[in-house]
Amino acid sequence: MANLLEKFFIFLLFSTLLSILLLQIFPSGKTEITDPEEDWLKRQHGRRDTLNSTCLNKTSSRSASWQLDDVVVKQLFVEESHKFIYCEVPKVGCSNWKKILVFLTLNMSRDSLEIDHSMVHRTNIIRRLNSYPSEKQAELLNTYTKVMFSRHPFERLVSAYRDKLLHSEPYYSTTVANEIKAFAKKDQNTNEKVTFQDFVNYILSRNPKVLDIHWKPMHLLCDPCHIQYDIVGKYETLAQDADHILRRIGAPGSLQYSNSKVHSTEKRTDKNITLNYLRELNQDQMQKLKDLYQIDASLFSYSLTLEPETQH
Repeated sequence: MANLLEKFFIFLLFSTLLSILLLQIFPSGKTEITDPEEDWLKRQHGRRDTLNSTCLNKTSSRSASWQLDDVVVKQLFVEESHKFIYCEVPKVGCSNWKKILVFLTLNMSRDSLEIDHSMVHRTNIIRRLNSYPSEKQAELLNTYTKVMFSRHPFERLVSAYRDKLLHSEPYYSTTVANEIKAFAKKDQNTNEKVTFQDFVNYILSRNPKVLDIHWKPMHLLCDPCHIQYDIVGKYETLAQDADHILRRIGAPGSLQYSNSKVHSTEKRTDKNITLNYLRELNQDQMQKLKDLYQIDASLFSYSLTLEPETQH
């Protein structure tokens, strides 16, 4: 009898140890399934909560006496058939969004790559909010789906420099470049490209409100502290955000956002490229840049202390 009890206890001990081992290998026996839609909605709520709480702490917080700024009203594009308003932030995928707006306006569902990049910025097919009477502007802002996109302020700045001042674009590579050279007291008759340091010094010498829209702080373009955007997208999650936006406004299923690039052979500006340019600046320049873009960083949850991306 004693021998039988001993074998029974040994069996129980073995079973217990085996159960513990199996639990370590297969912790719950169930695979947790995440809902992409739910995850996206949580991110949106988090972005709007951060934006709203930051606005309340800033001098630009919402007030009863607020009026729509002339600069902002020019950045807002309206597509009536899908009740859609898009705020243009240059260097945050705006060219491809304007292609989308053209196709929505024309009720076409072809791929956005079929529209020439330069034409989309000159066309009168898509309307700006400032083309409507002020009463109508207020109505549209209160009833249409409003969208804006953000990007890390420093990455956006470097992207603007590379795109506008390192390529032969008539206005920026001549007129703007010569203004910067004159400010830096350099010869305007040479074909040398504007240096990143001179570009930054030129920007820092200007009032932020009069800066070119390609490097003006994002909050001055779209005024998110007063305009209640229904969707706050980010360049870093552009594909997912764009898909949700197009579905929300009822765009044709065949119409998709295409993240095409003008200079397709050139590597897209990323964190590491941005850091390489920022390393050319001194401590004083960096601090002034942080001051210039601090509100953007706070509103859209960006750290102005960048770390290199690890290569996998």
